[in-house]
Amino acid sequence: MAQQGKVVAITGASGYVGAKLLAQLEREPGLRKIVAFDVNPLQVPVHNIAFYRKNVSEPIDDELNDQDATTVVHLAFNPKNGANRRETDAIREENMETLRSVMASCARTRVTHLIYLSSHAVYGPHSDNPIPISEDATMRPSPDDSSAHAKQQCEMVLQEFALAQDDIKITTLRSCVVLGNGTDNPTVDSYFRPWMLGLTAYDPPLQFVYDDDLARVLSLIIQREITGTFNVAGDGIVHYREMTQILKSKVISLPPFLAYPLMKLCSGLHLQRDATATSLDYVRWPILMSTGKLHQATGYRFFHTALESLTAFANSTYLYKDPSLF
Repeated sequence: MAQQGKVVAITGASGYVGAKLLAQLEREPGLRKIVAFDVNPLQVPVHNIAFYRKNVSEPIDDELNDQDATTVVHLAFNPKNGANRRETDAIREENMETLRSVMASCARTRVTHLIYLSSHAVYGPHSDNPIPISEDATMRPSPDDSSAHAKQQCEMVLQEFALAQDDIKITTLRSCVVLGNGTDNPTVDSYFRPWMLGLTAYDPPLQFVYDDDLARVLSLIIQREITGTFNVAGDGIVHYREMTQILKSKVISLPPFLAYPLMKLCSGLHLQRDATATSLDYVRWPILMSTGKLHQATGYRFFHTALESLTAFANSTYLYKDPSLF
């Protein structure tokens, strides 16, 4: 049985997933206190919380010890792509050093469980990917996807840490795109736009997870101290062209031999932010994950399907509140 009265620390607590997790944990009667870290203020007030406004690339030993934290959920991550190779490498190194700093603080304190939120993108879009893909598949992120590369490297560092610190449990969640009602997540900007490029004769299946479902999964893992690596996705799929209809996006369909040069041109001219050939690779070879391992370990049944997650997002005002995003 997991101990009652846990003190849970969350890095990146002011971010999209962090805010959802705070709201979920606030409702959990078995938790003694929440400890939150972020460089930005919290989005909403939270009861029974100790909030530290600081960058967790700096040691957080004192704060963890002062609050008697035993579980850390590491959500702090910079998903941006750099404007050039040097900036991209700097962001990737920033994410790595931040994780290393958090791990070091965990090793020096009373922390016994470290949870890391990764991404389905670590598998990479490849023609020979199994469908569905399971957690034991090799991580092969696309060379053009700097965020996916950073996630892969962070997972590898975590694996080394787990071997060196066998008294600290490690859990890694490889989540698909997270959506919900009123999603305010900068990472979705590269997925959903008023104009989207499609590939002739390709209509791939896509997975989404509702933000509240992800928060509940995280809460279960915290309370039951479940360890391992797990794919996370809501039940069901949404096909690409169905998605564009729901989002009311205009689709330009081109054969691959025309679409790839056009995407590279748009990227070179900075006409579309984050536009790379990898975006088209995901259309040709989507990553469809198996979630059987997660269901077996947690017994959790998702409240929302992939279609419901996308529909909730589409029905919100997010897509149209800031035209500069596009």
